[in-house]
Amino acid sequence: MTGLVSAERGVGETAVVDALPEFVVVVFAAVTHLADPWFLFGLLAVGYWFAGDRLAASPRRAGATAIAAVTCAYAAVALGKAWFAVPRPPGAVGPADVPTWLPGLFSAWYETQVLSDGFGFPSGHATGGAAAYGALALLYDRAMTGRRRLLGAGVVAVAVAISRVVIEVHYAVDVLTGVLLGGVVVVVALRLAGDPRFRDSEPDLAESTNGTDRTDPTADLDPTPAFLLAAVVSVAAAGVAVANGQTSEVVEAGIGIATGVGGAVGWLLVDGDEPAVPVRIALPALAVTGALWVGAYALVDSLVVTLVATTAAVVGVVAMPAVPPLIDRVGA
Repeated sequence: MTGLVSAERGVGETAVVDALPEFVVVVFAAVTHLADPWFLFGLLAVGYWFAGDRLAASPRRAGATAIAAVTCAYAAVALGKAWFAVPRPPGAVGPADVPTWLPGLFSAWYETQVLSDGFGFPSGHATGGAAAYGALALLYDRAMTGRRRLLGAGVVAVAVAISRVVIEVHYAVDVLTGVLLGGVVVVVALRLAGDPRFRDSEPDLAESTNGTDRTDPTADLDPTPAFLLAAVVSVAAAGVAVANGQTSEVVEAGIGIATGVGGAVGWLLVDGDEPAVPVRIALPALAVTGALWVGAYALVDSLVVTLVATTAAVVGVVAMPAVPPLIDRVGA
């Protein structure tokens, strides 16, 4: 609904950014990678596959729920961008003002960082970063203290949000909305997954289905409802994008649908209490799922291929903990 958010929504931040030293801008161009979708989903997959009980009582449930929360976050971004359809700051469309002292290879990298197309509200990096690091801090609840985890997550999320303004691909209101949206999405996703910290009723003191204390936040998490919510929101985003003739947003929404459905299907194939995935299995699996993920984005001109590749990649990632026991049974 264009008009609710103004295309000219800056509050003077561009003048401040223009006064920053070039070195500072280059540093923030690197910081923004901390919330690139490929980096976040890679980080979440590593946690999901390898985390042990020193990080969470039910690390597989915690990891899958974190993936589901971030999937919901990107679905919300897709809907928001299609709905509001407002442009990015003028600096995002180029030409890029590349520092002359950067070597050639880094010059090309810098240019890709500071130029961006598509709609600008809300910021996908700010939303995804807040959701990912917030979910990790809440779900891997045995690492350090809760205060330190949340402080660390907040520092990274804010740094990413600032980076998007500093490299002039978003206005301040875009990233502020993104951070708030990411936080809300995490709460909703964890509540849907059954996290007792976000329920209205007191937690049951009995044992969970996998033998752990039900008072543990990760004991009975089920990410399926959050994955399905992401798919539903992505369907809504696709509908808005189609109605407005936004081809690129249709693709993004389609990827959201595939990710949500793929996550729900993948979770059906695991018990949730499997041990960490052995490295000997994880490395080739990472190569295969990574290739599917890259192919999904490389072949966006063919929406069907993109959806199939994305679904297969997500099913593979989420179902991976079930593969080692299957291999052992076949070998026996």
